[in-house]
Amino acid sequence: MAEAETTLGYEQARDELIEVVRRLEAGGTSLEESLALWERGEELAKACRHWLEGARARLDSALAAREGGGEGSGAE
Repeated sequence: MAEAETTLGYEQARDELIEVVRRLEAGGTSLEESLALWERGEELAKACRHWLEGARARLDSALAAREGGGEGSGAE
């Protein structure tokens, strides 16, 4: 699970997730393959959430520093 978080950038994870969803929606795969795709999709979604949460934290930190007049970098 953590492998997708640490090795893929956001865009890579997002693009692979789109492909996984496309394959699942298209059907025609065995139950075993569908389960493997679902599990991979969950890993990729977690990686995307990780990247987005990190970006949100950086934006929040930058906004807080800006509002505070730039005093004390790294409020969190």
